Amino acid sequence: MKNNATLLITIILMCLCSIGAAAQDNGRRPGKDVQDRWKAEKIAFLTDAMELTSAEAEKFWPVYNQSEAMRRENWKQVTTAYKDLQEAIDAGKDEKEISALLDKYVKAQQEGRDLDTKFISEYKKILPARKVAQLYIGEESFRRLQIHKLNKNDKN
Repeated sequence: MKNNATLLITIILMCLCSIGAAAQDNGRRPGKDVQDRWKAEKIAFLTDAMELTSAEAEKFWPVYNQSEAMRRENWKQVTTAYKDLQEAIDAGKDEKEISALLDKYVKAQQEGRDLDTKFISEYKKILPARKVAQLYIGEESFRRLQIHKLNKNDKN
């Protein structure tokens, strides 16, 4: 437990230092501070939820960051395919074109599921299955926590 607390504090401090250094960049895009803070919170939350040791964290986070980058790219593909499909329907395109766009959309969604399958096996090379399961439970818990915070702020 002491190792986890030390690791958590170290990660938070590293994130805060990188956020502070990045904040000095006047050419930043709006909302970057919020994004950086959210990423730091997520790292701390998942590290704690997974009970990562320092050695595990050192191996895990680069793989996780790669998976997140690939997920973001896939999400862009899914949303683009969705928009294209919606526009085709709204424009009254023919069945052949809509069918092709529908296939593109479903394929993009399947590629996202394939990424999950790929990275589960990658994570299991680094961590025991219990900690990999804790990752997915932790991600969902973090997502729900963020939604709750947003809803709470909307009511104020």
